[in-house]
Amino acid sequence: MVAGAIVSVFSFIAVIATLTLRRIVPTNEVHIVQRSSKTVSYGKDLGNGNVYYEFPSWIPVLGVNKVVLPVSVFALDLIDYEAYDVGRLPFIIDVKAFFRIVDSNIAAQRVSSFQELHNQLLAIVQGSIRSILASNEIEHILQGRATFGEQFTKEVEMQLSQWGVTNVKSIELMDIRDERDCRVIHNIMEKKKSFIEMESRTEVAKNKQMAEIAETQATRNVAVQQQEAKQVTGLREVEASRQVSIAKEEAMQAVKEQAKLTKEKEMSVIRVENVRKAEIEKEMAVTKASQQKETTILIAEGDLESKRRSSEAITIEGAAKASAEKALLLAPVEAQVTLAKEIGSNKEYQVYLVTIEQIKMAQAVGMEQAKALSEADIKIIANSDSPVTGLNKVMDLVSSRGGTQVGAMLEGLAASPVGKTLLGKLTDEKSLN
Repeated sequence: MVAGAIVSVFSFIAVIATLTLRRIVPTNEVHIVQRSSKTVSYGKDLGNGNVYYEFPSWIPVLGVNKVVLPVSVFALDLIDYEAYDVGRLPFIIDVKAFFRIVDSNIAAQRVSSFQELHNQLLAIVQGSIRSILASNEIEHILQGRATFGEQFTKEVEMQLSQWGVTNVKSIELMDIRDERDCRVIHNIMEKKKSFIEMESRTEVAKNKQMAEIAETQATRNVAVQQQEAKQVTGLREVEASRQVSIAKEEAMQAVKEQAKLTKEKEMSVIRVENVRKAEIEKEMAVTKASQQKETTILIAEGDLESKRRSSEAITIEGAAKASAEKALLLAPVEAQVTLAKEIGSNKEYQVYLVTIEQIKMAQAVGMEQAKALSEADIKIIANSDSPVTGLNKVMDLVSSRGGTQVGAMLEGLAASPVGKTLLGKLTDEKSLN
């Protein structure tokens, strides 16, 4: 029982240990397992599968050694690598390469780890690049990057097969530049720039020259064409002028012939008109004489009738004038008689006539008073109800009534001290005058 239990325990431990040693290879890796008698690669798409047991190498028979390598594409960068051309001119380059392991068994025989493989591949690339660049001039290197990339790839490919590795794509020469304190590439670029500028300016000058030549040629062609056009135009104008002159002459001849025919017809018409005119004038003279005779007779008869009627008109007119004069003489008398009769019987009309006469008299008196006042140069302010009343009061100044009133006024002034003083001043001024 004890022995069975011990066996069971050991069996369980062995199973657990075996499970812990089980390895599953990732899809982007390959594990090269070295046993005592053979080497086997485990990984995706490999005939041996991707599962194995990694027993420690110290265990007899079962112990193994393994090398892990990637099966995916990996890059190798060569940055700031110092190189020389055939003339030992220094420069720095950047190179990038892409590799893939195609035979993991060969790679496992060459290296013990991927880092060691990476370092060896880097050394291979450096050696190939150094040997190729050292046999070329730097100007050729600058101008043919793609070409040198293919040369790098071919040079490295022959050695990669010995490591079970291959190129995925051509090695790329990424950049070429000067070392610090070195201006070789800079000078080459400046020379290239100046050469490009020279070519550009030369090409521009040639293009300008060709343009000027073309413009000159075009101007000359245009001038020639213009002269030819003028010549053709002149010839056509001369021909047209000649044709016009001929047409004018022919037209003038036709006009003259037509004028001759027209003149002959006009003369015939004039002759017919003159004959007809003479006949008409003759007929008119006869007719006129007859008319004058009849007119004279009619005029004489008319004068006789006119004189007879004129005498009758004078007689009638005299009688009418006499009647009119008689009526004129009797009209005022009859009017006065009628007016007297009316006045005598109408008292209101009599009052009306008297009032009119009084107004006329007052008007005449007022006009004479105004004339007297204007000549006397007296200024009176009349405060009365009507102009006539005011005017009558003014006229009182030159009447006895007015004088009495003036004396009374002076007596009243002399009775008061103020009035007396005033009259004294007036008297003194009079005496001085």
